[in-house]
Amino acid sequence: MGIYTEELKKLFDEPYAAFTRKLVPDTRYPVLGVRVPAMKSLAKSDKSNEKKIKAFLSEKHRYYEEFFLHGLFLGYLDDEYENVSRELNEFLPYIDNWAICDSTAANLKNMAKHPEKLFSEVKRILNSDHVYTVRFALVLLLDYFVKAEYFNEVKKAVFSLPAGEYYIDMAASWLLSVWLVKEYDLTSPLIEKKILPKFIQNKTIQKAVESFRISDDKKSYLKTLKI
Repeated sequence: MGIYTEELKKLFDEPYAAFTRKLVPDTRYPVLGVRVPAMKSLAKSDKSNEKKIKAFLSEKHRYYEEFFLHGLFLGYLDDEYENVSRELNEFLPYIDNWAICDSTAANLKNMAKHPEKLFSEVKRILNSDHVYTVRFALVLLLDYFVKAEYFNEVKKAVFSLPAGEYYIDMAASWLLSVWLVKEYDLTSPLIEKKILPKFIQNKTIQKAVESFRISDDKKSYLKTLKI
């Protein structure tokens, strides 16, 4: 039994387990049914216990929730960038669903303190053959690199993606929609050219027009750019 297995089992909620299985149908890991806020609270309560965290990261996991916790704890490691990076890269092949992918990326604020190193890492892992590793790179771009100086690199990244991978395409659309919200004048010419894959073009627009931070006039215009 793992270090956190018993604690997680005490938090389980069977109806939520069924919900989680529907939410992440691709996962190969057994689901206990622990709500995300409870897992975040558990991780946060032990975030200063470096010895316990490292012991947990080194053990083999069985349950979905253990992998979810693993991703959260990576963001709490108080260590050299290179050591955290090594732990992350060992973990990436085990990510088999969007929820663990996105929550892990969102919590990596320790690595984000080194933007040049992290951005270099993002460019490298974008070339992975693993769907959720590529999605992970895109979510890192969304979480930490929506800044004008990165736009050209983001465009290159989007056009280099493998075609037709749903969870990659969704992340790319999400990424570009955030760019439209935060840097409309910089991003809209790309949408106007209609050179993105059809799914990404249309889903980007859909997500952007759902934002309250884009004016109604711009929303109306963006809708005309669907293909």
